[in-house]
Amino acid sequence: MKFSHFIFRRALMVIPLLVGVLFLTFMLVRVGGLDPVGLLAGPTATAEEFEMIREELGLNEPLWRQFVIYTSNVIQGDLGESWLSNRPVLEDIGARAIISLELLFWGIGIGTLIGVPLGLRAAFRPNGRFDQTTRILSLLGFSIPTYWLGLVMLFVFFYLLRWAPPGMGRISLMVSPPDFVTGSYFIDGIISANWRAAYSSLTHLILPVICLAIVSAAPIIKQTRAIALEVISSDTVRFARASGLRTKTVRSIVFRNSATPIVTFVGTEITGLVGTMSLIEYVFAWGGLGQYGLNAIVRGDFTAVQGYVLVLALFSVIVFLAVDIIIAIIEPRADLK
Repeated sequence: MKFSHFIFRRALMVIPLLVGVLFLTFMLVRVGGLDPVGLLAGPTATAEEFEMIREELGLNEPLWRQFVIYTSNVIQGDLGESWLSNRPVLEDIGARAIISLELLFWGIGIGTLIGVPLGLRAAFRPNGRFDQTTRILSLLGFSIPTYWLGLVMLFVFFYLLRWAPPGMGRISLMVSPPDFVTGSYFIDGIISANWRAAYSSLTHLILPVICLAIVSAAPIIKQTRAIALEVISSDTVRFARASGLRTKTVRSIVFRNSATPIVTFVGTEITGLVGTMSLIEYVFAWGGLGQYGLNAIVRGDFTAVQGYVLVLALFSVIVFLAVDIIIAIIEPRADLK
């Protein structure tokens, strides 16, 4: 029961957090200086047309009343309609969330599979050649701007070498998408035996995944190395070495004691890279949630921005809840209070 109570208490923390996100997002998008009424009405609109659009959007109401109406709609599962496309925001976000999750899954997954082993190996041999090389590569991954990295990869692998397709979406314009099953063209193509669509989607997936993997692997390498070095210098590991335990056993102890902070950091990295991923989606015209939110911010679509930020906040809460559950499973001694 203790574990179930722990999960229940963590889930209850979502409510005040989402209310705070609702309020902050609602206020920030309205003091940002963009006026959607002017965008919708056009430069030749009269004052009466401006007022009619403002009334239709509910912007003539006091701010507190606008917030109450918006909160009530969100509780009912209604995120409103995009002021520029006249489509329900929830439908737009639902259609694009799967697209972004595919990119996030492959990018963070590969970045973690590369970063954690490299960081651990560098920590076991500090200041050696491998450690110095790894630290330089990690520093480069930190220093390279994400937007610039995507453009350079397109320039090299598409324009110069012709190894990759152009950054124009998730699949070639000459190939029909496979039947919808999971939302991933690559997986759906395999499931439906549409090998042409699966191959085309895979070729379009490689470059953006590599970009995201590089961006995610760099901090994971650095943090894993720092965590492992701290564990190696602990009394537990020193005692294990003094007891004559095999190197393999000592490394297993280091890995187990490093697992909790590494999992915590990777969870934090996932939530932080969602914003970075919007730049990658924009460069490769991926059409995911990040590109949708970025376009909404630039165009002043308040309703879409509010829905986008709310979904990101909910996603972050779910990730941290999953991290707490994983830590409670791999580290039973963790405090579940």
